[in-house]
Amino acid sequence: MITRIVKLSISSHQCDNFIAFFNENKATINNFKGCVNVELLKEQDSGNIFFTYSNWENNQALENYRNSTIFESIWEKTKTFFCDRPEAWSLNKID
Repeated sequence: MITRIVKLSISSHQCDNFIAFFNENKATINNFKGCVNVELLKEQDSGNIFFTYSNWENNQALENYRNSTIFESIWEKTKTFFCDRPEAWSLNKID
């Protein structure tokens, strides 16, 4: 299983719009083949730092999503909310 964490710095005046946009698309991402779950987290000490936390069956499932038209359309809109460059990590659990 792959865990993907993406840090998103959102323009302060866009936070509510970003949350609404994420919620509109959450089910679509969750239903993508190979996605185990996706959720949105907010950094507690800052008003505009968010993280997406998702689990994928394997790296190929994540790559299939990242190369899909679904991701392309969601990511194009997501980028309009940014005030800084996103950061992303793909992680494997160590037992």
